[in-house]
Amino acid sequence: MSQFCSATSRTLLVGKKARFLLIAVVLLLSSSVSIAGHRRPADGDTAVGVPNANEVKFLAVPDTASAERHMKVLTAEPHIAGSPADYRTALYVAQQFRNAGLDTSIQEYRVWLNYPAEVSVEAFAKNGNLIMSGPSREQVDGDPYQDNADVLPAFSGYSPSGDVTADVVYANYGRPEDFKDLADKGISVRGKIVIVRYGENFRGVKAYLAQEMGAAALIIYSDPIDDGFTKGDMYPKGPWRPNSGVQRGTVEFGFQHPGDPTTPGFASTMGLPDSQRVKPEDNPDMPKIPVTPLSAKDAQPILAALKGPECPRDWQGALPFTYRMGPGPVRVHLNLKQDYGYRTIWNVIGKIKGATYPDELVIAGNHRDAWVYGAVDPISGTVAMLEAVKGLGELLKSGWRPQRSIIVASWDAEEQGLIGSTEWVEENEANLGKAVAYFNTDTGAAGPNFRAAATPSLRNFIRDITMLVPSPKGGVLYDQWRNFGKMTAVAAGGSDVSLGNLGSGSDYTSFVDHLGIPSSDIRTSGNYGVYHSVFDNYEWYRKFGDPGFQYSQLIARVFGLEVLRMADADVLPLDYQNYATEIMQYTLAAERHARDVFGEGTPDFSPALRAARRFVTAGRIMLDQQQSTMDPRDIQQINALLIQSERDLLLPKGLPKRPWFRHSIFAPADLKGYTASVIPGVNEAIEYGDLATTTDQLNELAKALNRAASTLESYRPSAGEVMRARK
Repeated sequence: MSQFCSATSRTLLVGKKARFLLIAVVLLLSSSVSIAGHRRPADGDTAVGVPNANEVKFLAVPDTASAERHMKVLTAEPHIAGSPADYRTALYVAQQFRNAGLDTSIQEYRVWLNYPAEVSVEAFAKNGNLIMSGPSREQVDGDPYQDNADVLPAFSGYSPSGDVTADVVYANYGRPEDFKDLADKGISVRGKIVIVRYGENFRGVKAYLAQEMGAAALIIYSDPIDDGFTKGDMYPKGPWRPNSGVQRGTVEFGFQHPGDPTTPGFASTMGLPDSQRVKPEDNPDMPKIPVTPLSAKDAQPILAALKGPECPRDWQGALPFTYRMGPGPVRVHLNLKQDYGYRTIWNVIGKIKGATYPDELVIAGNHRDAWVYGAVDPISGTVAMLEAVKGLGELLKSGWRPQRSIIVASWDAEEQGLIGSTEWVEENEANLGKAVAYFNTDTGAAGPNFRAAATPSLRNFIRDITMLVPSPKGGVLYDQWRNFGKMTAVAAGGSDVSLGNLGSGSDYTSFVDHLGIPSSDIRTSGNYGVYHSVFDNYEWYRKFGDPGFQYSQLIARVFGLEVLRMADADVLPLDYQNYATEIMQYTLAAERHARDVFGEGTPDFSPALRAARRFVTAGRIMLDQQQSTMDPRDIQQINALLIQSERDLLLPKGLPKRPWFRHSIFAPADLKGYTASVIPGVNEAIEYGDLATTTDQLNELAKALNRAASTLESYRPSAGEVMRARK
């Protein structure tokens, strides 16, 4: 029987005989046992999970009525980062933390942010007639929130001001291959206003590529084929984006460096003098060309008036005409005036001091700021976090104290570029050496379909958590997730629900990519068509997002159990056998890709593959120790090595051309932004056909894997543990 303490604290297994016997009976009835002490179900089986006494108490606390009250308060007014309304949400969250018994503070940072002072887009036909004057207001029949005077015009975070008049070129999604297709047809975007649609890559990447290609300005619009009427009924009749809906968002080059662009790599604290900051006009992480979003309604006259080559089928959207590339003859006058300045943002930090290992930290967070009301993004996640905190508070009232210290964070200014979390990490880096894990939720609950992404060491841990959480559809969440999701082969053996890799786009980025802290991100998804628009409000949410607030409670339970179980585990539930096996697969795939690119000149992958095999063996041996070791001195040694192993995967010099990203195994994909790139230094060098960098990064990868393997191999059991093992 497994004794891995992600399932049940070793203290409970040994000291509470009744519960031990119950777990033993359940597990003996299982046909197979997972690394976390739970059954790994075969096809057709129902998942079996056994919560301990504290977990049972916790699971009973989250409440739908309480969740709805939080949602109403936190979406009552627009609360963009740095605004008075944003500060009011910080005060509310801080009070909920204090009510639960957390030691709570509001931590301020002074960061460079823009608000729109003027946004004007006019389009003119070839004969000079005005065919569009915008942007139009976001407007549908009957929405009670759309006319609030505090709703800012839709704008792009970190766009510069600019006044540009030029012909227009349509560049599909604004991907590298789209700009290449234009160039292959002899269409230059230099000096033109480029219009692209949302989707496929991060909007900041679209801005970066347009700038690199010499465009004068960029317009990003929402095409109905991606999140509008082609998906189903539009809001207010259905959940999808109406033609007047606009997606706001940052265009900071966060794939190079997230956070406050004036303090790359160090914290934007309140007292930091301007002389120590990067001047905004010299900043490489902010676009130099004006960028603004538009609705489908306002983009339609521009696109309809374009001439030039007919677009290929996969460039066609859902507007009622044949899409063409241009340039012109339609001309656009774009006039943006941005109100830039240093503004205060507010992170809310709640702490519970650990009783046994107070220096070891379990951190969990969600951001609070929104482009407008943010009912799904991020307040559904904030609601789940507050309900999880309330559950932890009930345990505190009963006399419970976690073994490890817990930090729960409500981050600010995530929408502008992961700013609150990045500045906090950069300020506290020296104190995070013993951070065990970071758990994130963002757009917490937007429908019935559970999704998770994590570093591979946490994959089975999260699967096991979902075996304990009841599903609104009956049974447990694991079964619902398994039925909905695609099955995938995993290193632990057999088929199971798949978890994604972490790229970027939310507050886990600094923890995993910069500091090498195992991390996860959880949410539920559905027909969420109003992302970053005025319609992401309480009215939409109660109709289409989570009408009964059942899924916000599901996320609260998973989120809270992640924290509770990790904080109270005797042996940390980090699986480096599974992790190392995945790395081996990534490396073999990269070798195949390299052969396609370099042919006979393919660099030698054998040192990296040997290091990966060594890491697999070390991970398997360590996993055996995690599941069998009983001596407290040995457990403490094992935990220290497990914490160090992820840090060993960091690159001392960081990734080529973007050294802030230091993880050798994961990073946001270059020129995509959101999606994860695996062994990014190697794979991106191969993609660019850069043999010298590929060779160098293979060497760095081998060093990182050998470091991690060496750390795991350094475990030396005590004499007492050796004697126990022999018996």
